[in-house]
Amino acid sequence: MCLAIPGKVLSIDGNTAKIDYGEGTVRNADISLVDASVGDYVIVHAGFAIQILDAKEAKETLKIFREIIEEDNA
Repeated sequence: MCLAIPGKVLSIDGNTAKIDYGEGTVRNADISLVDASVGDYVIVHAGFAIQILDAKEAKETLKIFREIIEEDNA
């Protein structure tokens, strides 16, 4: 199973962006498929940003992921 995870663009260098997935998790992703700017939320799949999300939708999705992880760890 593959997941696409939302994250916030922290910085951009060419086609590579630092993405904050929350809780201290920051990774690089290729943003060549979207027209993302610093501060945007994007969905990342297999290292590529594939869609820009609005902030409210992204934050709700991240909240649901955290709840699933917490439930799984209980």
